[in-house]
Amino acid sequence: MLDVDLADLYLVETKALNRAVTRNRDRFPADFMFQLTPREFDNLRFHFGASRSWGGRRYRPYLFTQEGVAMLSGVLRSTRAVAVNIEIMRAFVRLRQLLATHAGLARRLKELEKKYDRQFSVVFEVIRELMSPPPEPPKPPIGFNSEGKV
Repeated sequence: MLDVDLADLYLVETKALNRAVTRNRDRFPADFMFQLTPREFDNLRFHFGASRSWGGRRYRPYLFTQEGVAMLSGVLRSTRAVAVNIEIMRAFVRLRQLLATHAGLARRLKELEKKYDRQFSVVFEVIRELMSPPPEPPKPPIGFNSEGKV
């Protein structure tokens, strides 16, 4: 995400966000955050139509990955950033609990499978299918259909 969009999300000014990043540069490695190249910046400027002399950005923006957004919420001092950081931590805890439960179920299922004979193999197979993530639904074709069907 662009720094300007994140500043809007966290209800801070872009320069305050970038200042916080500069003060905590060691918390933002290259896989958390990077800056647009001059060519990419020119393309972005052209895309949005910002002029060089009458406003618009004069500095290349920073872009943040998912990890950078999470780190940023811990560095900023706005009320909104604190709330986002708390929700991120709660989500991590819930995910860890879910994974631990899933691993426990898989271990228990293996134990039961060893204990019981072949007559229950179908049951174990169905349980395994229920534990696996659902397949993604097929995507509809893109483009014009000459037969007039939708």
